[in-house]
Amino acid sequence: MQHWHLDVTFKEDECRARMGFTSQNLSVLRKIALHIVSEQKDKLSMKRRLYKAALDINYLKKLLEF
Repeated sequence: MQHWHLDVTFKEDECRARMGFTSQNLSVLRKIALHIVSEQKDKLSMKRRLYKAALDINYLKKLLEF
């Protein structure tokens, strides 16, 4: 399920980063973001949660609270 989310939501298979460790670093960041967003228990889809976090600073702060 995780690979599907990474591919569909983040378009990981279409990523063109190839220099050095760039692709590995981006993969780790995507997995961290996926984990943080998936912990939020609201009725929005994963893609909509990411979009909302990008636009709404208060929602982003809510996601990043520990």
